[in-house]
Amino acid sequence: MVYIPMIMKHQSPGGLNGRPAVVLLSGGLDSATALAAAKYQGYQPYALTVRYGQRHHIEVDAARRVAAAIGVFRHVVTDLDLSVFGGSALTDDIDVPKDSRLEEIGSEIPVTYVPARNTIFLSLALAWAEVLQAADIFIGVNARDYSGYPDCRPEFIAAFEHLAQLATKAGAEGSARFTIRTPLIQLSKREIILRGVELGVDYSMTISCYDPSRDGEACGRCDACALRRQGFLDAGVRDPTRYRAGVHAS
Repeated sequence: MVYIPMIMKHQSPGGLNGRPAVVLLSGGLDSATALAAAKYQGYQPYALTVRYGQRHHIEVDAARRVAAAIGVFRHVVTDLDLSVFGGSALTDDIDVPKDSRLEEIGSEIPVTYVPARNTIFLSLALAWAEVLQAADIFIGVNARDYSGYPDCRPEFIAAFEHLAQLATKAGAEGSARFTIRTPLIQLSKREIILRGVELGVDYSMTISCYDPSRDGEACGRCDACALRRQGFLDAGVRDPTRYRAGVHAS
């Protein structure tokens, strides 16, 4: 599906006809902000969403809404079923952790970690980038307010960037120097939300929950919900998330 780009608040005019960039878009708060940042920086964004066998598809619907609202040149949703391997609470019959204390989140790699997910996603984005003759890939990873995932660290991003030069025709021939753009990697959740608000992101369209209801209500109790709620509270911004009955936004 191809979407007509929309000029955002404070958007650079180069976003309508600038350099192409592939943006990994999950439908969550961070990836929506990364997409908005790419657009603001003057890139022509091509959004990539992966249905990877996650137990719910609410986030894919959210990604479609975000892509349409922010405006991308093209949005591709592709299937790669990682549930055949399992090993994660997001793809397997493993309980999603609930009611963790904020200070405990990120102290160890949680069961919501999907083995090699960002490596796989970035590889898909790299393949599309090479076809598009795009040298830039955006991903909304964050190394401060995160959940202990090893594939969100700066060291991983630097290693993958090096791999991109070795593993591609464009890199081997010297026709492209690939850069993995991580505009959020050193920001707190509070700072990410404030940046997104500045860029005009409508966070009511996004979902971060690991265990949402069938109609898209967030559980309010998983680690992702806890970090999101605290981020809005710290930013002094109204939390637009729809929570299940009995759970109130901060």
